[in-house]
Amino acid sequence: MKNDIPPFLLNTLSSSPLKKGGGKTNLSYIDRGIEGFAGVLKEGYTQWELASKEGFLHELDTRIKVVFWLFFIVIISLKKELLPELGIFITVFTLVLLSRINLVKFYKKIFLLGFFFGFLIALPSALNVIIHGKVLFPIITLSKPYDFWGYHIPEVIGFTGEGFSVVAMLTLRVLNSLSISFLILYTTPFPEIIKALKVLKVPDTFLIIISLAYKYIFIFARIVADMHLAKKSRLVSAVKSAEARNWVAGRMAFIFRKTQLKCDDVFKAMVGRGFSGEIKLYQYQKIMGKDWIVGFFLFTLGLLFLWV
Repeated sequence: MKNDIPPFLLNTLSSSPLKKGGGKTNLSYIDRGIEGFAGVLKEGYTQWELASKEGFLHELDTRIKVVFWLFFIVIISLKKELLPELGIFITVFTLVLLSRINLVKFYKKIFLLGFFFGFLIALPSALNVIIHGKVLFPIITLSKPYDFWGYHIPEVIGFTGEGFSVVAMLTLRVLNSLSISFLILYTTPFPEIIKALKVLKVPDTFLIIISLAYKYIFIFARIVADMHLAKKSRLVSAVKSAEARNWVAGRMAFIFRKTQLKCDDVFKAMVGRGFSGEIKLYQYQKIMGKDWIVGFFLFTLGLLFLWV
């Protein structure tokens, strides 16, 4: 009987077993960018998940939390001493513990942002060419002091103790502002924040802009990720850098045009459903007694930091 099996299926290929290698996959800048978009989506879902858990601030009325948020942001901006800023940092840290939030994930992002937007930006102010004082760590020694247009450059340029105090103050302000903002976002669903701001008489136009921006960041991030996945599914080998740049430029133009069309469609849909530019709240529960007690305690604590 004739064998109908193709010859290549009957051949046994001698191949060495697979070895565990230390190979490293190099991601292109497109892949890294798409990973960033995926991170935006993940953070959005994580915020909802964290806000739905049980904890000290999770169960507190949203209006109390928003007032506490705004009140402490003002206090952080007004204080010019290190002791109150350290007290606020410890207070927020305690609230994070009571709210059962993962400390590593929470403070990892905060310290990273605080390092770049607080410490690094404020570090040049520690030099004696900006803030005069006793030089603790000299950096450059000139042959003599110079004067340019009424500005004095000393002979020894370095970091001063007074300058480090200013850097520490600015860094703590950034860390405290980020900590309290992330704490509220991690313990409160976004629609509840919008409702609380509405109760506090924030203009509807501002609330609509925030809501739509928050919503469509995730939508367009998902569109970009889907476009990249569709392109990779049609490729066999790696894309050249020139082609990748052309693709990125084309997708940017496409997203810009799609954003305009989406805005028009959303506006027409809102008008078609009777939207008049006003956000209406049909029902909001009363503030419970325990919420008043916690709110009074936080308000008193804020006054204490403001007085110190």
